[in-house]
Formats: sequence, structure tokens, C-alpha cells
Amino acid sequence: MFNLAILSRGSALYSTQSLFRAARLRNYNVRVIDHQLCHLLIDGDHPQVYYEGEKLVGVDAVIPRIGASMTDYGAAVIRHFELMGVYTATRSEALLLARDKLKCLQYLSANGVPVPRTFIAGSPAAVPYLVEKLGGAPVVIKMLESTHGVGVILAESLQTAVSLAEVFAKLNQPVILQEYIAEAAGSDVRAFVVGRSVVASMIRVAAAGEFRSNLHRGAESFNVKLTHHETNLVLKATRLLGLQIAGVDLLRSDRGPLVMEVNASPGLEGIENTTGVDIAGAIIDNTYAGASRLRGKKR
Repeated sequence: MFNLAILSRGSALYSTQSLFRAARLRNYNVRVIDHQLCHLLIDGDHPQVYYEGEKLVGVDAVIPRIGASMTDYGAAVIRHFELMGVYTATRSEALLLARDKLKCLQYLSANGVPVPRTFIAGSPAAVPYLVEKLGGAPVVIKMLESTHGVGVILAESLQTAVSLAEVFAKLNQPVILQEYIAEAAGSDVRAFVVGRSVVASMIRVAAAGEFRSNLHRGAESFNVKLTHHETNLVLKATRLLGLQIAGVDLLRSDRGPLVMEVNASPGLEGIENTTGVDIAGAIIDNTYAGASRLRGKKR
């Protein structure tokens, strides 16, 4: 019997439930584990994870569903399972790299992945010069830690950009300034990668009066077919980051597709409902295959 654990703080969440059902359909033994309640034993011998007062044993694979607020501890839990020889569908270092927006963009760009032109402002005083170098307002302002569009603002004037940078400075937060891709017209493409394949893709179009194309903010979504170039770009980005499961967000610009972000714990609800693809099933199958390969190496 294949023993699978889903690391999730919300057992009733759509993505968690979808994965749970897909595993049960395959007659796997599956349980949802709240990673915040996992206690990690480090004793110089064999690492162990304790949960609900008992030592976790016999786990063949783990599928992490780690929220942004729990990144550091979630990664520590994943790393502990790795040290125990358990297959993890998302590696701890891959999660940390993808969650660090600045480091992720630096790494992708250094390896030839096209991304939007981006500045990191160390001081608000530099913002006028940086906005000019990006082609002038409007520019997109981002916090280093943002999710579902929170902390992402369109500065339509230089003064707005400067004011936002000053606020960020008071919070001891560096500011990310990114070029605004006008031709994308408030839309982006989400490509869902499982293993070495893009299993589904959709285009998201922002609601009227909104430039952020997050479904949580009322955007509409439609099934879309990626070009051959876009597919190769998406797979290259996930391969570089070491991710088996990822949501890659693309902007279609006049100079070609640009990777805006790589999500290491992408939601399933919007894209499964839009495309009709059983992404949860693909994740379960890929996880089983990965765990089987790891088991074979141990023999």
C-alpha cells in the first residue's frame, strides 16, 4: 500500500481535497497533515517527525501545500522528510528559491529566461531615475512578499511611485519596480507544470478597472494553448528551479513571452475548473512515480 501525506494547514481547501480524492481513487493510503503541528527531532542519529504525539513512520511520499506565511517552517518540515529518505513532490530548496521573488528573478535571468525589466530600489531617492530607465510611468510596484495580487500596485505616475517607495522604506522593505507591459492589457497566462510536462494552461483577464489578473480579484479565465516556444520556456524555468509541480505566470509582450513569476504551491481550483483537466490526478501519479524511483535507488 502506497502511503501518502499531504502537508496542508487547511484540509477543507479545494486543492487539498482534490489531491485527497485523487489519491483515494487510486486506493492509496492518504492523510492530510498540518505541517505547523509537525515537530522535528534532531538528535545526531536518525531524524524523526512527530505529529499528534506520535512518531510518523511508513510515509512513502509527501505533497507539500505550503502557504506563503509558513514558508520557512514548511521548508524545514520538508527538509526533515528528505533527510528521512521520504520522497517530497516539492523539494525544500526549490520552495525557498521560488518564494524569494528577488532571488528567483535573478536566477532565472542569469540563466537566460526572459523576465520583465525589473529594478530593486535600495533607496526612495533613486526611484525617479529608475522609473525613467524603465521607460517612465506607469510602472508596477511590488513587495518582496506578495500573493494573490496583495502588495502589487500599478503606479500611474512618478509621484505615486516615489510615495510608495517612501512608505516601503519606513517599513524597512525594499521595493521592486517592474516595467508595465501595456500590450498584455491586464492579462497573463498561467501554465501548470507537473513533472516534465505542461498539463494545463489558461489565460486570465483582469476585471474592469483592475490591472491584476488574479482570479481572487475577479479576473476571468479561459482555456489557452501555449506556443511551442512558451512551453519550452515554462519547462526551462521550472527545471532551473528544481520544481516538479509549479504554476508559471507568463506575460505576452511585443518582444515575446516573459516569465513574471513561478509559484511553487499553485492552487488547483481555478485552472481545473477552467480547463477541465484533472491536475490533481497528474500530481498524484507523478508523485507515485517519483517515490517508486527513489525506492528503487535504495535497493
